[in-house]
Amino acid sequence: MPKIRTNRAAAKRFHITGTGKIVRAKAFKSHILTKKSPKRKRGLRHDTVVDAINVRALKRMMPYL
Repeated sequence: MPKIRTNRAAAKRFHITGTGKIVRAKAFKSHILTKKSPKRKRGLRHDTVVDAINVRALKRMMPYL
C-alpha cells in the first residue's frame, strides 16, 4: 500500500499539541489593522483550538503529524 500524502497547506497552518489537540492561528490579523482596537489585536495574537467538527477532516489531511 502506498503512503498517504500530507496536505502541505494544512500542515503549515495547524499544529498538534502534546495532548493531541489541533491548534490554529486566529483570522483577521493580516491587514486593515487601523480600525481594530488594541485589545482586539492582542486577542488575535494567541492560538486557539480547532472546533471538534473539523478535527476529523484535519486528521485525514495530516496523517503523520
